[in-house]
Amino acid sequence: MTKKVFWGVLAAASAVAGFASADTLDDVKARGKLICGTSTGLAGFSAPDANGRYEGFDVAYCRALAGAIFGDPEAVDFKPLTTTNRFSALSAGEVDVLARNTTWTLTRDVDLKNTFIGVNYYDGQGFMVPKELGVTSARELDGATVCIQTGTTTELNLADFFRANNISYEPVPIETNAEAQQQYLAGACDVYTTDASGLAATRASFEAPGDHVILPEIISKEPLGPLVRQGDDHWADIASWTLNALIAAEELGVTSANIDELSESTENPEIARLLGTEGNLGEMLGLSQDWAANAIKAEGNYGEIFEKYIGEGTPIGLARGLNAQWTEGGLLYAPPFR
Repeated sequence: MTKKVFWGVLAAASAVAGFASADTLDDVKARGKLICGTSTGLAGFSAPDANGRYEGFDVAYCRALAGAIFGDPEAVDFKPLTTTNRFSALSAGEVDVLARNTTWTLTRDVDLKNTFIGVNYYDGQGFMVPKELGVTSARELDGATVCIQTGTTTELNLADFFRANNISYEPVPIETNAEAQQQYLAGACDVYTTDASGLAATRASFEAPGDHVILPEIISKEPLGPLVRQGDDHWADIASWTLNALIAAEELGVTSANIDELSESTENPEIARLLGTEGNLGEMLGLSQDWAANAIKAEGNYGEIFEKYIGEGTPIGLARGLNAQWTEGGLLYAPPFR
């Protein structure tokens, strides 16, 4: 090997090693707050309230993560990102974590160099149409104009579905959910397609939700979840186990109402480890012993967050379905805290 090649290889190896050793937790602590990338506005998932305070299912995860790190769920800023700039913002370090209804795919994981830290909502792509069209199936949409967000997995899914069913469509590209809603209600497109949860959230914001129908077809798997940059396993562990803590808390019966009592009196060893009254799991993560308890206290366990923002008792009206705990026939499952 020539000296030139040797030093080139050494420089490349050093660059990779430096990237991999970066510790986002140190940066977040030095800054004094978490920066969370979220959507530009999706009811029930992430949107500012009348006072400009972000709320929603995805937002609650970010507050839990801030709670785990700082013991303060308010130590977080939210940066609205579109479907086209979300990955570049994460890659450039503009946000520490991205939590905005993003589908986990091989390309996004490997080629875009992201690390998905788990699934917080199992979803699938659907279609919404005005009831007055009289359409009852997506297979009746031949020749329809379809509003679709650019930079999403829905574009390829849509093309595959129409081609497989030998029907045609005309795409109407849009960038944000707000734009999609405006175009759809203005009649610029016959159909709006996105994740079924997103359709439910969008419909709930209409003045007359009952005038619109979500068709029965679900044409894809869309596992949605938070993600971080590749190259910092420590930060990925913290982000992942915070989500796991919310899921495990529901399974173990730990709620925002009983968490203090359980911290003092539980005889369940896994609950004790989860809440930091036994063992040293917090130390392993570089956090305080009560990190998971603080994450759960932020807005409750997974089930509490689901019901508060998107459950059947809300205008969004989503059933748990696949997002029920594994003990209840769903797919939700947290690894053991031991």
